[in-house]
Amino acid sequence: MTNFVSPELSLNDGHTIPQLGYGVWQVKDDVAEGAVLNAFEAGYRHIDTARIYGNEAGVGRAIAASGIAPEDLFITTKVWNSDQGYQQTLDAFEASMERLGLETLDLYLIHWLQPKQGKHVETWKALIELQRTGRVRSIGVCNFTVEALREIEDATGVVPAIHQVETHPYFPQSELRAYAASKGILHQSWSPLGQGGELLAEPVLERIATKHGATPAQVAIAWHLALGNVVIPKSVTPERIAENWAALGLTLDAEDIAAIDGLDQGEAGRIGPDPAVSDFA
Repeated sequence: MTNFVSPELSLNDGHTIPQLGYGVWQVKDDVAEGAVLNAFEAGYRHIDTARIYGNEAGVGRAIAASGIAPEDLFITTKVWNSDQGYQQTLDAFEASMERLGLETLDLYLIHWLQPKQGKHVETWKALIELQRTGRVRSIGVCNFTVEALREIEDATGVVPAIHQVETHPYFPQSELRAYAASKGILHQSWSPLGQGGELLAEPVLERIATKHGATPAQVAIAWHLALGNVVIPKSVTPERIAENWAALGLTLDAEDIAAIDGLDQGEAGRIGPDPAVSDFA
C-alpha cells in the first residue's frame, strides 16, 4: 500500500466522496474479488460497480474478505435500464444490496437516461425514497443531459449529488461540467483514460509524462483530479492499479492543464453512446 490518500470531495447532501476510485466495468465476477482486494491493497477505498456489470457479488466478497469496516469504504452501484420505474428500482436495489452484502449503500445512481423509455423521473423518485429511509446516503445519475437534469429537479426539487458521464481529454464535457458546477453537482468521469489505446499514445500526454517522470495514464488521471472531477480508472493488473493510484502524487502545472485542455475534440471525441438518444436494455 502506498502512502497516498485520496482527497475527499464534498457532496451537496453533506456527505463526502473519495475523489479517486476504482471502477470494475468489464471485470468478470470471478476476477472482481481479487481485483478489488488489489485495489484495497493499493489504497483505494472507493469502488464503483453496477448491476449490469455482473460483478456486484464479487465486489461483495472482496468487501467481506478485506476486513475493512464498511464505514471506511465508499461503494457505488447503479440501477440498470430494464429495472427503471419506481417499484422496479426499489426491487433492483434490494437485489443489488444482497449481492454486495451491505445494509447501507454510499451512492446509488441511475445508469442511463433512456429518454425513449421515459421512466427517469419515477426512477429518481425511488432513489429519493431510498435516501429518505436511510438505505442510501447519496443519490445521483449517470449519462444524463442538461435538460434531463433540469427535468428531475423540477419534478422533485431534489438535485443529484453527482453526475457520472464519459469524460476524458478528447471529450472533456465542458458544458455538462459547467452546469453541474452551477448546481453543486459533482462531475464524475467514466472511461477517464479514453479506454486506453489512442489517448495514452497521445504525444501531448507523453511529453507531459516525460516532464514529470510519470506515465500518460497518470497524467490523464492527474488532469481529472486538477479539474475537480471524481475519477474511477479501471484495470485488473495489480501494477496498473497501483500506478493509477500513484497519480495522486502528481501535480500538473497550469501549462500542462492548458495543453491537455487543448486536446478537446468535441463530439468527435465521444467513445460511448449519446445519452440524448441512447435506447438499450
